Amino acid sequence: MPRFRAQEAVTDSLKKSGLFKETKTNEMCLRICSRSKDVVEPMIKPQWYVQCSDMGNEALNALAVMKIGSWRLSQASILLIGRVNLWLHNIRDWCVSRQLWWGHRVPAWYVVFEGDNNEEFGRFFERWVVARSEEEAQALADQKYEGKKFRLEQDSDVLDRWFSSGLFPLSVLGWPDDTKDFRTFYPNSVVETVHDILFFWVARMVMLGIILGGNVPFRKVYLHPMVRDAHGRKMSKGLGNVIDLVDIINGITLECLHDRLLEGNLDRKELDKVREGQLKDFPDGIAECGADALRFSLISYTAQTDKINLVIQRVVVTVSGVTNFGMQYGLL
Repeated sequence: MPRFRAQEAVTDSLKKSGLFKETKTNEMCLRICSRSKDVVEPMIKPQWYVQCSDMGNEALNALAVMKIGSWRLSQASILLIGRVNLWLHNIRDWCVSRQLWWGHRVPAWYVVFEGDNNEEFGRFFERWVVARSEEEAQALADQKYEGKKFRLEQDSDVLDRWFSSGLFPLSVLGWPDDTKDFRTFYPNSVVETVHDILFFWVARMVMLGIILGGNVPFRKVYLHPMVRDAHGRKMSKGLGNVIDLVDIINGITLECLHDRLLEGNLDRKELDKVREGQLKDFPDGIAECGADALRFSLISYTAQTDKINLVIQRVVVTVSGVTNFGMQYGLL
């Protein structure tokens, strides 16, 4: 039932039951979806969860002997390790289902008997069958409901992206099949990532690797700084502050930078704001810097342990320095 009709139905039911008191005008904040412009209203829906307390303890023991380093071993690395341990000590059950269009489907099938009302799909928890494939689910359901006529319908939810990506060290080597690659190369030697997904990805890869693969998925975790914009903000399409490194190498005009924004899904008001930011940061666009200047600039940033605020003008200055050096010593 649509939400507005549901509100009217609830009101009518209260009136018929003699429980309705009065109606008042109430001002409230309505959340609006930035893409569809529709009103965002919470809806309670059953979800799939993974029990994590046992896996969390296994991961804690594994991380205690693993090496977690960064470009510079410092107090920051110790702080990050402590933060991950705190997360795992206080871990909660993990909601792994998402109501999205794209992703790996939840491997759960619902038993629908002849004559069932479609609106009752998923209502009876005992009818869910979880299996590796539809054939396996069919066999389990046949055994459970022997002699009854039914069909199986897979849950339309998809798995959380961190659950799917947590299987990466296993799936690239052929898991769940017992492949030669899996026997030879699992566990891997090292994973390289940034600190902000240390729990969301690394800790969960460790948990799933131990449970499904029988061992930690890697021996070392190597952290690198996160490249941010000149103002210290994380680069994202929603902010419109993503800088393509190819544009630094080859150069780009301010007009082309503005045109790139139209390829995204920014709101008109946000689009005007981002354009003003581009005009302020790159009034003349981005000059052609070449790959070497970009490399030198990024190397000079590696003294930072957790983030790199990439200032494009710094790359341009590096180009001038390299050019002057080459001309001074007759290299150009």
